Amino acid sequence: MEHALFIYNTLSRRKELFKPLHEGRVGMYVCGPTVYGDAHLGHARPAVTFDLLFRYLQHIGYKVRYVRNITDVGHLEHDADEGEDKIAKKARLEQLEPMEVAQYYTNRFNAAMARLGVLPPSIEPHATGHIIEQQELVQQILDNGYAYESNGSVYFDVVKYNQDHKYGILSGRNLEDVHDASRELDGVGEKKNQVDFALWKKAQPEHIMRWPSPWSQGFPGWHCECTAMGRKYLGEEFDIHGGGMDLVFPHHECEIAQAVASQGHPMVKYWMHNNMITIAGKKMGKSYNNFITLDQFFTGDHPLLEQAYTPMTIRFFLLQAHYRSTVDFGNDALQAAKKGLDRLMDAVKQLERIEPVGKKATIGIEYAQELEKKCYEAMDDDLNSPICISHLFDACRIVNSLVDRKETITAEALEALTKVFHTFCFDILGLQREDNGNAEREAAFGAAVDLLLDLRAQAKAAKDWATSDKIRNALAELGFLVKDTKDGATWKLCK
Repeated sequence: MEHALFIYNTLSRRKELFKPLHEGRVGMYVCGPTVYGDAHLGHARPAVTFDLLFRYLQHIGYKVRYVRNITDVGHLEHDADEGEDKIAKKARLEQLEPMEVAQYYTNRFNAAMARLGVLPPSIEPHATGHIIEQQELVQQILDNGYAYESNGSVYFDVVKYNQDHKYGILSGRNLEDVHDASRELDGVGEKKNQVDFALWKKAQPEHIMRWPSPWSQGFPGWHCECTAMGRKYLGEEFDIHGGGMDLVFPHHECEIAQAVASQGHPMVKYWMHNNMITIAGKKMGKSYNNFITLDQFFTGDHPLLEQAYTPMTIRFFLLQAHYRSTVDFGNDALQAAKKGLDRLMDAVKQLERIEPVGKKATIGIEYAQELEKKCYEAMDDDLNSPICISHLFDACRIVNSLVDRKETITAEALEALTKVFHTFCFDILGLQREDNGNAEREAAFGAAVDLLLDLRAQAKAAKDWATSDKIRNALAELGFLVKDTKDGATWKLCK
C-alpha cells in the first residue's frame, strides 16, 4: 500500500508531503531529557509522540535511524547561559559525582519509557561523550566569523549572523523582538550583544564539570550538543528533528543558526514539535514545581492523583489527543482514557472468541478493508492518532454485535479485522496488553466460563430454572454480563 504521509513542518508552518532525502531511509533526531531528576508526564509526551512516528515510518517500509540524545552537561539553570549546571547542582547537593547522577536518572528514564512501550532509539548519544565534536563545531563557527572569544568563553554573534542569514526563521521572531525579550544575564558583560548565546563557557573555580579546550577549561553551551551529534550520526543534512514546542526558541532556533554558520546550509528538512502537558492551564515542568513523575502515576502516590494509572493508560491518554494539541491533566480525563483502553483491549480479546460463518454473513472482507483504509488515512494525515482511535472505537461496536450474534462474519473478514486491530493497536499505536501476556491462563479462564454457560444451557433445556438462574446470578456477581440470544448465550467481563 502506497502512503502519502503528510507532516506539519514548524519551519514552513504547514503540512508537507514527507519525502526523505534518501529513498527508503529516514534520519530522525529528537531532543532527549536532561537527566537530573525523574521523568514526568511532560517527558512522556515527546517520547510517545516520536515513538509513534518511529513505529509508523518503520511500518510503512522505511529504514529509520532514530537518534535521541541524553543531556548530561551544559544545560544551565536559566536561559542556557546563566546559573549552575543542573546536573552539577544536583551532584553538589547530594554529594555525588555528576556522572553518578546522570547515569542514575538515565537508567530510570529508560526504565519508565520501556514501561510506556516506547521503543529504544537506534542511537542514544550523551553530550559528555561528544565534547570533541562540540569543540570542532565551535571552531568552525569561529573560523567562519560568526562567533567570538571573550575571557575564555565563546559566544555566537547573533547580530553578525542575522546580517548574512536570518535568525528567527523557526520561531517567527525577529532580532528586535529577541533583544527586547532579553534581560540582564550573568556574564552579559562578556557579550557583544544581549542576544548572543554561549558556544563554550569558561568554568568558574567551583564548577566541577570541565574539559580542556583551545579557549579555556570549560564546558559546551547547551545548544551545541544536538547540532554536533545530529551531524555526527545523521550527516550534514537529515530528514526530521523533533522535540517539545518549548524548544522551538531558543534551543532549536540556535541549532539552525549553528548549522548554517558552521557548514553554510541548514541541517534539517522537517522540524516537528509536540505541544505541552498542562495542569490547570499552566505548563507542567520542574521549573514550575507542578509536575507529577511517571512513577507517581504508576503508584498513585501524589496528592493530585485519585488513583494509580497503568503505563498503557498513560500512553493511551497521550495518544487520544493529536500531538500538536495541548493536553490538560485531569483525573477525569485519565479515567476516561482507562475506559477507552479497556474497550479496545476487550475488542481484541473478543475477536478471538468469535466463530465465523459462511458466505451469507452480514460482515464481509470489505468492512475490514475500509476500516484499514480509514486508519491509514488518519495516520498519514500528520499522525492523527485520535481519529485512528475513533475508527477503532467504531469497529468495537461491530465486534460487540458479533459477540452478541446480532451480526455474523466470514472467516476471511474475521482474520482481516483481527489483523487491523493488531496492526494499529499494537504495532503502530504501541499499546500492550496488561494481563501479563498469560495467554494460556486467559484461554483456560474463557473455557471455564463457556463450560458454565453450557451447564446453564442444559439446565434450561431440562427446565431447571433454579440452576439456570443460580449460574447466571453467580456470574453477574463476579462481573460477567450474560446475554441470551436466539443462538445461545454470550458473555463479557465488565470489570
